[in-house]
Amino acid sequence: MPPKTKANGTKAGAQKKKRNAGAALQRNEARRAKASEDQLKQRLQELEAELEGARREGKAIYTEMSRQRQALQEEMETRSRQLEEEVKGLREKLDKCQREAEAAEREAKQALGERDRTLAQLRAHVADMEAKYEEILYGSLDGLLDKLRAVKPQWDGALLKLHARYKEQLRQFGLNPLDL
Repeated sequence: MPPKTKANGTKAGAQKKKRNAGAALQRNEARRAKASEDQLKQRLQELEAELEGARREGKAIYTEMSRQRQALQEEMETRSRQLEEEVKGLREKLDKCQREAEAAEREAKQALGERDRTLAQLRAHVADMEAKYEEILYGSLDGLLDKLRAVKPQWDGALLKLHARYKEQLRQFGLNPLDL
């Protein structure tokens, strides 16, 4: 019996060879596809592992940044409280200094007022004393003048006698009193 032929006129042996070649080609393609699939699966696993690592790293970074933010916030709050306490202390010192300055200014004004009053009293006392001393001096001088006026005639007489006596003595020595 002759070999069976296909409808398109090929023989069964040739058809089998073509099928075998097609099957080999399909197997090769399947192997390549399988190898490519395996490579893609391996690459996918690598990418998934890398993604998981990146997630863990991102989570670790987020956790660390959160910790640092919290630490900075606590530090800032502590510093803020310290500064508030320092400001409070400085305000208290400023208030105290202002009160002391106001008290010192009041005392200084009071002292200046007392000094001015004392000076005015002393000036009035000095003026009063000057007037009294002037009165005493003028009274004493007036009394002295009165006494001098009372004794002047006696002195004038005594002076004239003394003058005449010295004149006479000069003449006795041969001197002219008018030449002297």
